[in-house]
Amino acid sequence: MQRSLDNPSPNKAFAFDNSYARLPERFYAKLAPTAVSKPRLVKLNMPLARELGLDPIWLSSPDGVETLGGNKVPHGAEPLAMAYAGHQFGSWVPQLGDGRAILLGELRDANGVRRDIQLKGAGPTPFSRNGDGRAALGPVLREYIVSEAMFALGIPTTRSLAVVTTGEHVLRQDGLLPGAVLTRVAQSHVRIGTFEYFGNRADREGVRHLADYVIERLYPEIQHDENRYRALLEGVIIRTAELVARWQLIGFIHGVMNTDNMAISGETIDYGPCAFMDTFNPAQVFSSIDTGGRYAYGNQPRIAHWNLVRLAQALLPLLGKDEEQALASARAAIDVFPARFEAALFSGLLRKIGIAEMKDGDIALAGDLLERMAANKVDFTLLFRLLCDAAERAEADGPVRALFENPLAFDEWAAKWRERIAQLPQTPSERAALMRRNNPAFIPRNHRIEAVIGAAQRHDDFAPMEELLSVLRSPYDDQPAFAHYADAPRPGEIVTQTFCGT
Repeated sequence: MQRSLDNPSPNKAFAFDNSYARLPERFYAKLAPTAVSKPRLVKLNMPLARELGLDPIWLSSPDGVETLGGNKVPHGAEPLAMAYAGHQFGSWVPQLGDGRAILLGELRDANGVRRDIQLKGAGPTPFSRNGDGRAALGPVLREYIVSEAMFALGIPTTRSLAVVTTGEHVLRQDGLLPGAVLTRVAQSHVRIGTFEYFGNRADREGVRHLADYVIERLYPEIQHDENRYRALLEGVIIRTAELVARWQLIGFIHGVMNTDNMAISGETIDYGPCAFMDTFNPAQVFSSIDTGGRYAYGNQPRIAHWNLVRLAQALLPLLGKDEEQALASARAAIDVFPARFEAALFSGLLRKIGIAEMKDGDIALAGDLLERMAANKVDFTLLFRLLCDAAERAEADGPVRALFENPLAFDEWAAKWRERIAQLPQTPSERAALMRRNNPAFIPRNHRIEAVIGAAQRHDDFAPMEELLSVLRSPYDDQPAFAHYADAPRPGEIVTQTFCGT
């Protein structure tokens, strides 16, 4: 049963100011979440709640839990499902939209930044396409863990405020699973696919409305630019290039980089079949639905570029006085992507091996290491973290060498590396400190996430999740008591596939 929008809960917990709801009606469908039978709060992100100006005590109360579960619409909310389209695995789908997510509204955080508050798994919408609009507990926990880990790693990302179980089950390919609702927080849920939705309908005014909205909300510094729509395109390109470079630097694989899953804000969004690599392999794919490897680790930069071309196409009516001028403007903007991506990637990669200032030959040196890692099936995260110790003292080479099937492959590279870092002004301890700030000890490894999900689903036990989250809050710090969380999976623990959850 859907709760009536005419009878909102009177609490004042959310100071909503809903700018998206003030856009034309064709941008969304207004509706309330669908109530669940027995909402129960199993995780509340209290630091984030305080950052948002929310009272954790109230959020944990029966009224708060009813709100987080979708049973009560808080005062000031204007719940809606956003309309968008997208290219899914390269194929055009003219209408997608929020099929299981409802934007409650927006508020300003402690820094004055406008943030969306969205319930994911809140029931069917006009965009559900015969889906149930619900979410299973496993994917909700995965998104909570990975998004909060990404935040701690310093990667732009949506955040997770709360997990509420519903007391109901959802039917998926692997049977009946416990249901849950995730409260997601974002600077914006506008996607490349949102622009495509209007652009491919030849709705020029819709594109303009959306572009003006995004500029005011996310790119206010360009509001008065003479060519502000070109500046918007450039801004999204730059943020996306830098974001994907940072994914590559930590071994993150998004898994489903459709245009409807790429945010205009430059945040990582939609943690479906995502995963972190264990063994370094540019062709690595985890997503069960990516049978052709379109979104493999090594393809992510190319796909980001492809997606941005789709954004440029949607913006064409705003980029020039005529088609020729618009196309020239779009091409000039898009052509910036490779250089911006490579600059972010290469500088980050060199910091990972202790080189703060680049000179000729450094990129080749880093590339040689990656090739040797791939050939020797080396664990990505362990290699770079252990290399920090080796940068401080050569006697620490042993654990690094042990990662290679052929240890001589490391020895040959290390000789060239040590010759290069000897030319740098930093002391060994300074160099190691730089590297530790760029090479996490702890990531949300797939087998750890699966263990957390298993404990929660089978035994209603959330203690493993709490411990994992505690470790992931400080990914760059040595945590001797939890050192085992840095270990690669044993053969029987290796996760080969992850799933979308819909």
